[in-house]
Amino acid sequence: MPLAELLGAFSHALDLTEGQPVGHCLRTCWIGSRIGRFLGLDAQDLHDLYYVLLLKDLGCSSNAARISALYLADDRRFKGEYKLVGEGVPAVLRFLFATTGRGAPAHRKMGALMHILRNGGTIAQEMIETRCTRGAEIARTLRFSEGVAAGIYSLDEHWDGTGRPRALAGEAIPLFSRIALLAQVAEVFHAAGGPDAAIAEVRRRCGSWFDPALVRAFNHVVREPRFWEDLANHDDIEALVLTLEPGRAAVIVDEDYLDDIVAAFGQVIDAKSPYTAGHSHRTADLTVKLAARLGLDPAVQRWLRRGAFLHDIGKLAVSSAILDKPGRLDPAEWAEIRGHAAQTQAILGRISALADIAPIAAAHHERLDGRGYPQRLSSTSISLPTRIITICDWYDALTSERPYRPALTTAQALEVIEREVGRAIDRKCFMALREMCGDREEVVAA
Repeated sequence: MPLAELLGAFSHALDLTEGQPVGHCLRTCWIGSRIGRFLGLDAQDLHDLYYVLLLKDLGCSSNAARISALYLADDRRFKGEYKLVGEGVPAVLRFLFATTGRGAPAHRKMGALMHILRNGGTIAQEMIETRCTRGAEIARTLRFSEGVAAGIYSLDEHWDGTGRPRALAGEAIPLFSRIALLAQVAEVFHAAGGPDAAIAEVRRRCGSWFDPALVRAFNHVVREPRFWEDLANHDDIEALVLTLEPGRAAVIVDEDYLDDIVAAFGQVIDAKSPYTAGHSHRTADLTVKLAARLGLDPAVQRWLRRGAFLHDIGKLAVSSAILDKPGRLDPAEWAEIRGHAAQTQAILGRISALADIAPIAAAHHERLDGRGYPQRLSSTSISLPTRIITICDWYDALTSERPYRPALTTAQALEVIEREVGRAIDRKCFMALREMCGDREEVVAA
């Protein structure tokens, strides 16, 4: 399938982790690509700009847990609201005092605020640098040029040199980054307040955040026929954005490239929490080994590996305050956690190349006794591929540290799983896993 179609669908997952409405990255791409065309960029530059805009948030899951812990907040809500904060220290301080520790005891709120006020510059630098570095690294994994990686890395630099992570100024900031930041701000304010709000905010930041030449280009582009109508057309925005990708027909994703893309988004998923680092990769590798032991065809093993890599993509829609909570979840929190399986189905179901694996991956919390979620499937409706992903996901979770318990040993994990054989876990899958655990080399390799 075309690369733009695949990554355009995946961009919805990036919207989730940033607390933005579905289609945020696509609409940002629509604005920025139109600016690039007005500037007369050549085909290669337009191609690279297109993917900087579409994938600008590749590294954003990497700061979710820290935002939640530092600000005692829902990271998705915090990020979404922060994008609407105006320029200047007073605006930022008002936001921090209103948002940090919202609903927390007064002493915890004040403690968090004092820590932020004392260390704010260092904290912001570390988080932005981590996010930018991770985003650029993943862009390289996706086989994009250094121009795309640099464009994503420098997204938060400001024209006047007050941005991060390197305090670049003026034309030292990559052009793709300058366009992407302007397009992002315009999209967010348009979504919140319409065309007038977007135009006013872009003009307000002209010469501080934004290159004045790009602001002039933006002012011209927004006067083009149907610009705002097309931007507000949420039903067709994906199709509209696809028409803007230069050389779209030449960039076709084959099986090997699809595997690389899946693995890259596995990194995005695992960066959401320090407790899930490497979880998707380990679950995918263990799934392949278990599928091979059960006699599944190599082509099926490859297909199943993709589902295992992406089974938790729906967790990008869950607050890190819940994912990393050390205590018992309340009913509302538990409902949000359970919702990640349906989100996995929704995200993967949009991608034609992965639509057949979507229900397999999304069912990894179903149980043979019908008490699982999200659909409470019966044993006759739970396929062998799902049963394989389920046991591998659970085994890796049990043998990894979690905020509410230390990692279990292999023997302890098998004991826990064995108690659920026939109720949640398939007996044949358990026997094969236990045999593999007896052969330590296979488990260590996974």
